[in-house]
Amino acid sequence: MSAAVSPFDELNQHWLAVRIYYEDTDFTGMVYHANYLRFFERGRSEFLRDAGVSHQSLLSRPDPAAFTLTNVNVDYKRAARIDDQLQIRSRYTGTKGVRVLFEQTALRGEEIIAEAVVTAVMIHADGRPRRPIPDVVEQLRPYIFPG
Repeated sequence: MSAAVSPFDELNQHWLAVRIYYEDTDFTGMVYHANYLRFFERGRSEFLRDAGVSHQSLLSRPDPAAFTLTNVNVDYKRAARIDDQLQIRSRYTGTKGVRVLFEQTALRGEEIIAEAVVTAVMIHADGRPRRPIPDVVEQLRPYIFPG
């Protein structure tokens, strides 16, 4: 049995492959703009899971928590189409006060399709805001993008 390949590269960037299916497209045959949010959500979720901070582990804590988004800024550059293979690159850029910051890019080969700057915050399981949990911040520290 061979060793698993890390989804993180040497710069702590997380990579997730996404295939474009018919259901992802609109009547023009291009990916519907809102679906990039779904692709970026998958990228962040896999980043967190691979960094040891799964959504389920947050909810299973004695002090249950979750992430919610407060801001997403997407810049659409090109159109992706059915059967395209995209790579979703996710970068954790750290925390700033209560904010947990990510940068994400959808690429087709070397070509940038869409870029997003994402701000998340932690919440209690009942939806009330909370400061980021110190041990979660510490667990994510090794994955901060150095750029």
